[in-house]
This record gives sequence, C-alpha cells and structure tokens, in this order.
Amino acid sequence: MTQRRRTKRCEWCGEEFATGGRTGRPPKYCRRSHRQRHYEAKRLGSGRGLSADEVLLALSDYERLRDALYVLESAIEDVAIDLRGAPTKADYAAAVIHLRMAAVEALEASPEPVAIGD
Repeated sequence: MTQRRRTKRCEWCGEEFATGGRTGRPPKYCRRSHRQRHYEAKRLGSGRGLSADEVLLALSDYERLRDALYVLESAIEDVAIDLRGAPTKADYAAAVIHLRMAAVEALEASPEPVAIGD
C-alpha cells in the first residue's frame, strides 16, 4: 500500500509541513512549540477580550510589516514605470530582481502575534 504525502499549513507560522504517515487526528502545527505559542496567544487574547477576528501585535512588528509593504508597493510602481515603452530583456530581468527583493523583505517582515482572539 502506497502512502500519499500530504501537506498542510501550520496554523501558527503558515509554513507547509508534511502530514502523511501519521495516525489519529491530523496535526495543525508544524512543531510542538508552535502549538504552545498558539495556545498562549489565544489565552492572552481571551484575557484581553479580543474577538475571533482580532490580533494583537507588537508595535515594532506592525511598523516593520507596514514599511515592508510600502517598499513592495513602491517597487511595483517603479517597475510599471521602468517597463513603459519598449523594454528590453535586461529591463525585465532588472524588474524581476527589484520585485523579488521587495517581496522577500515583505515575507521576512511577517509578524508573530502577541495575542489572538477566540
């Protein structure tokens, strides 16, 4: 009998992880520490009265994410301007590199919540 490898996204960090080959309830987290962090954040959120659609972030994390999204938005605008007219292959290559750098910065700015709602 062949087992299919299945993947799922961790409910804490969003990373994909393999779930195949396990018995019982499918896991929600890629590691035990993420399960614990999720529990602690929900408990803190409940204590602060957060609703199900609310998340509490550290101000520095929020500002870092906001800045990274601004850089990404600016990169998109730059590329749109740079590729007007008759762009060359080199122009497209430079645009992809520019966008990729901004996108990586935005991905790295992914904040970890302090508390989440129930």
